[in-house]
Amino acid sequence: MPDLLTLDSAFAAPIASREGIAIEERMPGLATVQIGNAPYSAFAERAQAAFGLSPPQGPQRTESGGLSFIGIGPGNWLAVREKNPGALAPDLAKAFEGTASVSDQSSGYTVLRLSGPRARALLQAGLPIDLDTSVFGGNGTAVSLIAHIGVIVWQIAPDAFEIAFFRSMSESFAHWLETQNI
Repeated sequence: MPDLLTLDSAFAAPIASREGIAIEERMPGLATVQIGNAPYSAFAERAQAAFGLSPPQGPQRTESGGLSFIGIGPGNWLAVREKNPGALAPDLAKAFEGTASVSDQSSGYTVLRLSGPRARALLQAGLPIDLDTSVFGGNGTAVSLIAHIGVIVWQIAPDAFEIAFFRSMSESFAHWLETQNI
């Protein structure tokens, strides 16, 4: 399935044809991090010492040195790193030993970056949540659905978002993109 997002795939047309929206596949390291019985403070201290940031407590994104923690639920984060993606899960597991569990998700998800003046409108057409800048701005994140496809969405800039969904849903997501008149 890794070929689903190549230019030979069903995704080629939506990626190439959206005026006002750039759609780019990303290939970062991804890992889920879940606190065990340790308190958040112990976990946050380890994150600060190892990576120079504390994971957010809520649906937000924190980022430092190319590593992002995306709040996806109470005591749960999606960690994202572009640089040296294969080492992300081992690096996290070492840093959080005894305080959190870490699971590599890199090969299980497709990550797209949607950017441009119409990116927010495109996402808003599919998401049942408010993406207005007064509600979902800055470093906002959400776990939601687009066309019955589970997605994790996070904002990285005023007109730029990243979205992760199970790789096996790539064809369905491409179909949704093709049907949007944004």
